[in-house]
Amino acid sequence: MSAFTPTLASFSLAGKMAVITGGARGLGLAMSKALVLSGADLAIVDLNKPEATKQTKAIADMFQQKYPNQRVPRITAHYADVSSQSDVDASIAQVLVSHPKITNLVTCAGFCENSTAVDLPPDRVKRLLAVNVEGTYYYATRIAKYMMERGIAGNMVFIGSISGSIVNVPQPQALYNASKAAVRHLAASLAVEWASRGIRVNCLSPGYMLTKIAMSVRPFYLFITSSSLIRPIICFLILFLFLSNLPRR
Repeated sequence: MSAFTPTLASFSLAGKMAVITGGARGLGLAMSKALVLSGADLAIVDLNKPEATKQTKAIADMFQQKYPNQRVPRITAHYADVSSQSDVDASIAQVLVSHPKITNLVTCAGFCENSTAVDLPPDRVKRLLAVNVEGTYYYATRIAKYMMERGIAGNMVFIGSISGSIVNVPQPQALYNASKAAVRHLAASLAVEWASRGIRVNCLSPGYMLTKIAMSVRPFYLFITSSSLIRPIICFLILFLFLSNLPRR
């Protein structure tokens, strides 16, 4: 009997185990669903563990409905404030209690502050940078160390933003833009540093995405037309490309 390949064989994640941060809502949730539907076992790490737990069951039910004769991937929920190094370490340890290994990482945890630069309070500056930049760095380096110690060739995808490459208007979000530019360059830097260890790192920078969170923000309607929105499926195609078993060069 041939192995289960829910997507094209080159893009299948069957037999892989992915960790996704911020995977319980919004674009992160959409990616969590896509990872499982592509065959991966999954650990959802989120600040809102009750919601993550709820989504693990919903995703498992979705998979079983779509592939009734296949083993349902193992999906677990874990808590972490990604800005806390101790939380990151604890969550990875918990993931490895529930899963035999980690082969993939998607860092989706992050948030935006729509505030003029001169009015953004220092505590919000620190919080935004801690979650968006430090959180990505902590997860990537901890999981890379785990992979290196075990000789695992893995794939990582950092979720950046088009705002890390251009300046969006009219919303004021200078620090968010800068944080996503940092994530983008961090991915490039780590890709070079870890290439010889078999760890591939990429950054996916979405534009405006059609998610419930995006559509719930009232100002969003004032300057974004429906034709400007991108459905998450476009991101999934690129995500699978980055996480797949395609040859490393």
